[in-house]
Amino acid sequence: MAQKMQYEDDDGRVIADMNVAGAPWHDKAANFVDRQAREAERKKTMQEYNERMSAADARRYTFYALLAGLALTAALAIVWALLILFMTQVWFR
Repeated sequence: MAQKMQYEDDDGRVIADMNVAGAPWHDKAANFVDRQAREAERKKTMQEYNERMSAADARRYTFYALLAGLALTAALAIVWALLILFMTQVWFR
């Protein structure tokens, strides 16, 4: 069995106790129960979202995603155009 290395400047004192509540290694029994609960929740979530999207829904989501991207691009283009107009008509005179 592998033994821990002994450093010559190590006097065995604990500077900061890392066994704090909330850490994964703090309470092994609670960790096991939490792990089982998380696994059950994950399975339930996967069952809810395991249904495939219909072709019409996929087209609709794609259309609205493109529409959102185009709206954002248009808003930024308008702001850019207003900035150019401000700079040429007011600032640089």
